[in-house]
Amino acid sequence: MEQRKTGGRENCILTLAAIGAGALLMGLFFDFYFDMNDDTMMRDIMSGVYSGAPDGHNMQTLYPLGVLLALCYRMHGSFPWYGAFLFLCQFGCFFLAGVRLCTLADALCVKKRERMGIDIAGDMAGDSARGATGNGAGVRCIAGKMFCLFMLVIFQWGIWLPHMVNVQYTITCGMLVGAAVFLFLTMPGGALFGRADGALSVKAFLKGSLPALFLFLLALQLRSEMALLTLPFLGLAGLFCWWADRPVFEKKNLQKYGGLFLLLLAGMGVFIGADSLAYGGEWREFRQFFNDRTTIYDFYPQVLTEERFDADLEALGVSTGSQILLENYNFGLDERIDAQMLSDVAAYAKEHVGAERDWGAVFREKLLLYRYRSVHGGDAPYNLLVFFGYGINIIAIVILLRRDMVDLFAAALQLALIFLVRSSLWMFVLIRGRDPERITHPLYLVEFCLLAGMFLWHLRRGMRSAEKAPEKAGRTLFFGAGAVLLVLCLWGLWKGFPAVQADQARRQETNRDWEAIDAYCRAHPDTFYLEDVYSTVAFSGKLLAYREHALANYDIAGGWMCKSQLYRKKLAAFGIEEAADALLTGKAAFIMSDEEVRLRGLAWLEAPYAEKGLDVYVEEYDRIGDRYGVYQVIPVEREK
Repeated sequence: MEQRKTGGRENCILTLAAIGAGALLMGLFFDFYFDMNDDTMMRDIMSGVYSGAPDGHNMQTLYPLGVLLALCYRMHGSFPWYGAFLFLCQFGCFFLAGVRLCTLADALCVKKRERMGIDIAGDMAGDSARGATGNGAGVRCIAGKMFCLFMLVIFQWGIWLPHMVNVQYTITCGMLVGAAVFLFLTMPGGALFGRADGALSVKAFLKGSLPALFLFLLALQLRSEMALLTLPFLGLAGLFCWWADRPVFEKKNLQKYGGLFLLLLAGMGVFIGADSLAYGGEWREFRQFFNDRTTIYDFYPQVLTEERFDADLEALGVSTGSQILLENYNFGLDERIDAQMLSDVAAYAKEHVGAERDWGAVFREKLLLYRYRSVHGGDAPYNLLVFFGYGINIIAIVILLRRDMVDLFAAALQLALIFLVRSSLWMFVLIRGRDPERITHPLYLVEFCLLAGMFLWHLRRGMRSAEKAPEKAGRTLFFGAGAVLLVLCLWGLWKGFPAVQADQARRQETNRDWEAIDAYCRAHPDTFYLEDVYSTVAFSGKLLAYREHALANYDIAGGWMCKSQLYRKKLAAFGIEEAADALLTGKAAFIMSDEEVRLRGLAWLEAPYAEKGLDVYVEEYDRIGDRYGVYQVIPVEREK
């Protein structure tokens, strides 16, 4: 037992040193940013910048996680709790994977267990392995661990660098699920890397599964949609472990895997139930408004942009002015745009636009797109990573399992099942028409984590062979796969490093404008400022920046918190009931970039007032830097 603790401490220290050095080096080359303004909005809500007090109702995470972070901000408001949380989640996933790889590297150093008489507990701990095989084996163990950790760090830099420095909560959710899949598959003593003399007891199995269970439930709270999308991969990991834990339908196995399934369902039920309760009452109507808005913008945007729908929208009560504001996202300037209106538009879009689609043709089109994206460079290096994962598994199956036709067939069937599930998930995403990188890249990552775990499983089975040839082949295959992965990562680093540098330079330039806007607004605390949505969506804050979280006297004129309870609270703090009226009376001003003024002009701001019988004109009365104007709405008295 003492040897196991010592080996565990050594693995933790080595991994912490490697991941910590990688993070420090990354921080020297780059700044850590929130990738999108969605994360900065969530930060502002939970920190109190948005409504004046920290609040867990950020509409994106489940409420238990949101309220926990909000409580942290109440304790120490200037600390970057949300950014630090995402940072620790991302590097923590690599830390946990690194510790597990070190543990498996210990096992790789041990000669065949049956011949050496080494118990798997020592085998997986490392110290007893060195004691049994001598100092030379101990050196090989350390070398193996360093190789694994080096590959993990180079993976961060060569494959995952854009998402490590430009952090997005959906990406982080995928990383948590990927880590859960890998940890569950490679659980020491589990079905895939377990004892030769019998599987773990029910209690030990459930205890060993807790890290993976915790990571998935954390991912569920961070971004439930992404966690549920990748859940089938975790389900496959459980299915494969159950199949390997013979006899499959033994009472103990049913207790182990049934108990784990019930724990998963219970955890999901508790967190989803708590979220539903938190968004009950007054929040229920806004959540419906939020969902209908998402349906329109994400899946049926042509309803707002194509002229053929104008007459039908008019019949639904959506005037020309309201349609313009919906199209450019500034719907906060029109109180007529409410939950009922969006519900009617969303229902119309589903019934008419959705019904117009030839789903057979759509399926064929997306199937071709799926094939194209799988083999072409647009998704590189992520699609290449998955191809590599399938390739090394096929090679491992053929080389290590060819003498056992039953195991060979079972392994091939498992690989085919993984491909079938991934294809189904990809087709689901593509047919829905929502396939941004923040969804597709986590899909690639979780799939690769599953494939990596299966590859290590095949290696482990080969290493247990009574013959020396499979053991030697397994070691060669392990380091050969590492060499190929190294080449892939170095290629990704060569392509990705300058791209990330260019992106960071753009963010610094863009954020200078945002800092100027923030400073301008806070220098004029008696006026509330509404920002044009398209003029401000490119801004993103630094992940770990300390900042004062005082109530901000500005907000975008649309977006996913617009017309929520917190939005009303924010306006009320500045004596505003309706944004459009505040612009008209001078309580509020409008900030818009020169570029958007050139593209859209200012007449669209006047149209909603004209529909109310008010003549107004919009003029610029101040400047923020070289790119932004501050505008006021001025009423015009009609001649009698």
